[in-house]
This record gives sequence, C-alpha cells and structure tokens, in this order.
Amino acid sequence: MPSVAVLGAQWGDEGKGKIVDLLTPKADVVARFQGGPNAGHTVVVQGQQYILHALPTGVLHPGKKAVIGNGAVIDPTALHEEIEQLRARGIDVKDTLVISRKAHLILPYHRAMDVAREAFRGERRIGTTGRGIGPAYTDKTARMGIRFADLFDEALLHDRLQANLAEKNPLIQTVYGHAGFELEALFAWCLEWRDKLAGYLADAEQLVRDAMLRGDSVLFEGAQGTMLDIDHGTYPFVTSSNTTIGAVCTGLGVPPSRIDHVVGVAKAYTTRVGMGPFPTELLDQVGERMRTVGAEYGATTGRARRCGWFDVVMVRQAAWLNGFTSLSLTKLDVLDRYDRIKLCVAYEYKGKRFEHMPDELEVLTNCQPHYVELEGWQENTLGLTTYDQLPAGARHYVEELSQRLELPVSIISTGSGREQTVLLRDPFAS
Repeated sequence: MPSVAVLGAQWGDEGKGKIVDLLTPKADVVARFQGGPNAGHTVVVQGQQYILHALPTGVLHPGKKAVIGNGAVIDPTALHEEIEQLRARGIDVKDTLVISRKAHLILPYHRAMDVAREAFRGERRIGTTGRGIGPAYTDKTARMGIRFADLFDEALLHDRLQANLAEKNPLIQTVYGHAGFELEALFAWCLEWRDKLAGYLADAEQLVRDAMLRGDSVLFEGAQGTMLDIDHGTYPFVTSSNTTIGAVCTGLGVPPSRIDHVVGVAKAYTTRVGMGPFPTELLDQVGERMRTVGAEYGATTGRARRCGWFDVVMVRQAAWLNGFTSLSLTKLDVLDRYDRIKLCVAYEYKGKRFEHMPDELEVLTNCQPHYVELEGWQENTLGLTTYDQLPAGARHYVEELSQRLELPVSIISTGSGREQTVLLRDPFAS
C-alpha cells in the first residue's frame, strides 16, 4: 500500500491537521517526524474542535497507530497534559500512541533559556513560542541532549545532567538573570517522567519499518511549513528543525524510495505568525477581513496571524523542495466575498525581477510583489463537497493555481469540518 506525506507549503497553519485527519481512515500508521509542541493542528470532528500540539492527528481515530519519531523533541509535561485532555474527552491513547526512545526531551532549562533569550534579543527577537524547542534542538546538535533512552541508565543520566548544568547554569544566571537549576531536582524530574511515559516508549523506527514491509499504509504528518525550515526557510525567522521532505527520512528512519506521494497543503491565501519577511502581507482592511473571516489566530499561541494574497513564487519553491505530487488547497471559502483576488507571480527589488525566492533577507523583506488579478466569485462555497458545485470563478481560481504551480489539486477544503471537503484525487490510490 502507498505511503503519503502531508507537508505545509507556506509558513505553517495551512490546515495540515484537517487534511491528515481526512486521510487517516486510509492509513494504518500516522507518524510525526519533527518539531515539538509549537505545532498546533486544529481538527473539527462532528462540531467538536481538537487542538493537537505534540500528538499525531491519528490519535483521534480508533485503531490507528500514532507515532512520534526520533526527529521530534518532546516536553513530557506538555505531552502528558495533552494526553489527559483527550482522555477527559473520551479518547484514550494508551494502546495507540508510540514514542521513539531516540526522541530528545525538552528539559526545564530549555524552556527557561528560550524565554530568556527571546527577551534578551529585544527588537531582534524571532518570535518563538517560548516552549524550549530551539534550545532542545541546539543541545541535540551539540551532542549534549537527553533522549528518552538515556533515562533508563541512571548513572549516565546523572552524569550528563551534571555536565549540562555546569555549562548552562553560569550562562542562564550571568547573562539572563535566571536563578538556575538544581541537579538533584532535575534528575528526579527526569525519572518521574520516565516512569509516567514508559508505557509509550518503543523502537518507533522499527514499528514503521515493519508496517511498511507488511504492506500497511503509512501517513507522515508534517508540522510547521516549508518556509519555516531551518535550511530552506526565511532564515533566521524559522523553526529549529527541517520541515521539508528529507525530515521524514531522518526523523523516522524511512528510505526516500518508500515515500510514494507528497501532498503539499496551502491556504487559498497566505498567513504568517510572528516575525520575518512576508512579501504579500496586507496591512489594510482587506488583510483584516481575511483575519476575521478566516479566524486567523494561532492554535498554539493565540497570536493574530498576518494575512496576505496567495504567493505563487513561494509555493512553487516549496513544490520543488518537497517533490509535491499534488496540492491540497484549504480555506477557499474565506475568499467567497471578494470582487477581485490577487495572485503574486513574481517579486521586484531595485528593478530586478525574481520568479524564485531570493536568499538575501534584505531583498525578501523589501521586494515588491507582482500581481495578476482574477475576478472573485462572490458566491458561497462553504461546505460544498463536489467540484461541479463550486462557482465558476472559484473553479477558475483553483485551475489558475494548478497551472501556475504545475501541480494537480487533489483536495479542496471548504470549511473546518471533515465533511466540508472536495476530494478530487485520493493520494492513497495506487
């Protein structure tokens, strides 16, 4: 059976959670491969809203294995809280959730350093969520991180924590004015969470491998979006992990030849949370209307999202980086009442035209978007479920995007509910 990856094509918040939820009935395993609790996937099921941060969307479907791979970083307290919130709503993940023993922990000093460092930057702040994800990935790369597997060797764990605090306490106390952390309390904290979460820990990579060798269907669930990738995004205003297709391989131990389809998810317009360049941003009533109609507020932070027109240049680059085989277009209904709709097809900076995203932050921050205008449809698309039901103008908009991106559109979302979807092509179909 095929394996399908669902990845964001913009700056995150594209509606990946709904698309993963929609495709999960076709999958046997749903696996997260990167990121931390800074991802907020919102799923609406029979009018009930679920916001997932660290947990894979597959936990909402009975009988599906939900895997958090080695490429993710996990805050045990936040994860446990999320598990308990679902349990209170009648969803128990004890037999479905699997966490890689190789996944790194977000420790209390990571959170403290994240918040302190962001405040220290002042006007140069990046706009992190303050949940410790960046410092945890920094420690992973510096080979001083703590993995779940390390919690079972208590002597090694104590040694590693002692060495880490010898470096971190002077920094956090002297530079950031924090009181620092006490070794024995931190050691006890680690053992407590080891015992609480031990039942979920396993060789997740082997589980995914065995599933694929059996011929089971696997759904890879991306977090954030392509333009927040640490290598390929709008650096330094990015997340701390790779959000693009290669992270499926490194974050779950999957060979690239085993990924059959890659679905890129993009809103019918563009949004961004936090700082960083945004060529099509609308700082007027049009952008405010998008924010209001689209309820554009972060699922994790609650922060208002910046809004703008669809950026073909950005999504075309995301399609190349990830090898998208189809596009899923979300929130089409938000554009229902516009008489004119714009598409950014190029940038201009100091007389030079760009049809690809420039690497230089100065250029991307100050470039001017080149637009083509399309007629709006000014008819309702909310809840429509077949392509023929869409107004002619809406179909023309979808077809224009498909042509410019050289990508077939497989899914169109016309509302937040599972059923409010137009399915044109099934990514799991052979």
